Amino acid sequence: MKRMISAISALSLTLGLLAGCSGTSASSSSGTASGSTASTASSASATATADRELNLFTWENMFPQEVLDAFTQETGIRVNFTAFDTDETMLAKLAAAKGGDYDVVIADDYIIEAAISEGLVQELDKEKLTNLGNVNPLFQGQFFDPENAYTVPYGSGVQTIVYDPTLTDVEITSYADLWDAGLADSLAVIGNYRVVNGMALKVMGESYNTTDTATISKAGEKLLELAPNIRLIKDSNVQDDLLSGEVSAAVMYTSQVTLACMANPDLKVVYPTEGLGFGIMAQFIPSAAPHPDEAHEFINYILRPEVAKQCFEYIGYYSTNKEADALISEEYRPFLTLPEDFTADKMEMIQNITPEADEEHVRVWTEFKAACE
Repeated sequence: MKRMISAISALSLTLGLLAGCSGTSASSSSGTASGSTASTASSASATATADRELNLFTWENMFPQEVLDAFTQETGIRVNFTAFDTDETMLAKLAAAKGGDYDVVIADDYIIEAAISEGLVQELDKEKLTNLGNVNPLFQGQFFDPENAYTVPYGSGVQTIVYDPTLTDVEITSYADLWDAGLADSLAVIGNYRVVNGMALKVMGESYNTTDTATISKAGEKLLELAPNIRLIKDSNVQDDLLSGEVSAAVMYTSQVTLACMANPDLKVVYPTEGLGFGIMAQFIPSAAPHPDEAHEFINYILRPEVAKQCFEYIGYYSTNKEADALISEEYRPFLTLPEDFTADKMEMIQNITPEADEEHVRVWTEFKAACE
């Protein structure tokens, strides 16, 4: 999905931005572990021994129940699930526990960077992760963990445009096309200021992560030109507005794109020619995890291709497990795997920036929202 100290308070970035925070799942499977405080995620806990358990901490709807049940049945490890609402809530609770209480946490890249910097994450014992080679290297070596010492990717999200060609004559191939007058009062965008402000920056040929306040200000002026086209700014269930015809085009979270395209295969998915923004949500083990052996066992289990396939089809995010890609069902594959020609040089991750640059982003965003009302 924020200062390292100051940047953390304002951003709702990348996978929170591009992935985890949307809280939807693509599969129609039901029964995912949910609840707010240490609810037992596995109905197979009868097979778990009293001294083998795992405390899992992430958003709701991140695992199919059958995956958690199968893990308990195979290993005897009882899974205790606790949900958080935002990455910031997670970091605050982990800090209060001094890196304890939880064994496996799944969160967004930018907040993991903060957790590592605060000493709340332990290095992985890679000898215990025999399936680590299944990870697609495209999603490794990123800014939040450049040496892959602390994290294992769980899913990825991209900044994607989707439109209904029956509702507009505008052919969309880029962010720049969203400024076309033919989309007047017909565009929905997610309510994340770094994503939306970033669209204007990319149209200008700039980085999402520029810290030049004058450049960010110019992007704000560019955004004001987009305001007449904006019908909705919202985070939840944007796919429903596209499917109902309320809007003809939308910029959405990855899981919402998957849901929309599964419901209407005639929708067009656009990977903007200016470049693709993406984010990663990853698994990590807190520094004082009470059950680190069980944590490694769980992460290694999730890395199995057949298990990873179940998870990706359920959560609706891009596969980060290269061995799982071929196992993903044909109906899901177009939405859960990146096009073959996409490489790291065509992508840019939204990262933490200086407090001054972030303050200018907030100002620009506030002015843009007012112009859209």
